Amino acid sequence: MIRATFYRKGDKLCGFEISGHSGYAEEGSDIICASVSSAAYMAVNTVTDVIGAYGEATVDEGYLEFITESDKDGVQAVLKGFELHVKALAEEYDEYILCKEKTV
Repeated sequence: MIRATFYRKGDKLCGFEISGHSGYAEEGSDIICASVSSAAYMAVNTVTDVIGAYGEATVDEGYLEFITESDKDGVQAVLKGFELHVKALAEEYDEYILCKEKTV
């Protein structure tokens, strides 16, 4: 199962942690894992490389954590868009993705 935790500080998103594998299909054919990981990398790259905001990413096999406290324009929109995407996937594939929030 993929576990997605969205970090909040007050009313703002400040990062996320994605861990695990969905188990939906074999590696290389798993559309759920591909959807979540592709969107996660896009969110991180957009915040850091496109917007130019500082953030720290920790990556390992089946794991990605990203934390930013940047107030630059666009950061919240990207993080919220990613959160909405993963939560929509979790509604459709509830056996394979679990979403939660954590106040930091």
